Amino acid sequence: MHILIAALHRPSKPTGVCRYAVNLAQCLADTDKVTKVSLVIGAWQKSYFEQSFKFSSEKINLISVDIKNTSSSRNLWFLFALPKLAKQLNTDIVHLSFPLPVIRQLFACPVVATIHDLYPYEFPENFGYPNVIFNQIFLKICINNSNGLSCVSKTTYQSLKQYFHNIDNKKITTVIYNEADFSNVSDKNPLNTTNSLINIPFFLAVAQHRKNKNLDIIIKSYHLLKASSQIHESTKLILVGSPGPETENLKQLISALSLEAHVEMLASIDDEELCWLYKNCQMLVIPSTTEGFCLPLAEALSVGAKVVCSDIPIFREIGNSSCTYFQLEGDGIQNLSQAIIDSLAQPTQIVDADNRFSKVQLSKQYINFYSQIKKEIFSPLDKGG
Repeated sequence: MHILIAALHRPSKPTGVCRYAVNLAQCLADTDKVTKVSLVIGAWQKSYFEQSFKFSSEKINLISVDIKNTSSSRNLWFLFALPKLAKQLNTDIVHLSFPLPVIRQLFACPVVATIHDLYPYEFPENFGYPNVIFNQIFLKICINNSNGLSCVSKTTYQSLKQYFHNIDNKKITTVIYNEADFSNVSDKNPLNTTNSLINIPFFLAVAQHRKNKNLDIIIKSYHLLKASSQIHESTKLILVGSPGPETENLKQLISALSLEAHVEMLASIDDEELCWLYKNCQMLVIPSTTEGFCLPLAEALSVGAKVVCSDIPIFREIGNSSCTYFQLEGDGIQNLSQAIIDSLAQPTQIVDADNRFSKVQLSKQYINFYSQIKKEIFSPLDKGG
């Protein structure tokens, strides 16, 4: 089976969607059922895909598309050039790594899409107006024109059913978690930090700079703990994530609290550097209002890192009892600060590998999903023939 993964995306630095596409390619390449994986990206993505991600299989073919990185150019490419490329490569399945506007009738093979979240409906502030209107339209087009949908969590699946009623009766849907296992990743100290972090205590946050991530709450809680001497004076705060709508607001907040020497913002780090941060941080802090899956949570737990996170359904689903939870409602800053203190006082626990996020488990689920899609499409033709 030859799978084409469409991962052509606007950002010029790695994002969670990029990491998902790479993990998906690796999972598929690990099974005998898949003979080839074509991972399609934009020319502006090529350098960071090659530098930040390690491709362990010769089955994976990275295809770089040279078009303008503009909304109109990308959307036109999805609509008309992607079907042609899939036909040219003779692919068996086209897998959209995130919702893209496509016309199903133009494809010669089945099309499936991964639904990471329902942010355009649940958290329109992430996109602003009128951008969110287009995001809602493209999400709806993708859902309506895909043969099957794979949700990254049960929480996302429930949200999908909430906004798209009777979706189960209209097309094949399933839940397949993200692959998240850093236990076998070699770690190295990040090179692009201002100062070495070796032997320096630090809190870690890994998230794109978006409203729902609540990175401002982390900064304010860190400032409160530092000002009240409840954490060691040398403790730093490391924010890892690609720039977004909240970047300038976060920089202004850091400046207003005089934390420039204590808070560091990183982007474009590779898996080995991220793994080192997970293993050496005092804790990973995740105060999000909503998430579709939260890959950093699962990755951090896979290497035994402490995690403090907001008490929302998706974190309970992914983290179970392995995390320290706090309430966003009420005084979220004080609640997070207390959760951090409580977590620091707890001994680090050894967490067993979670098979829900293993390559072996997920590759089987993807193959079953694809087989179900192909059977659904071609069976009526076989019966009629």
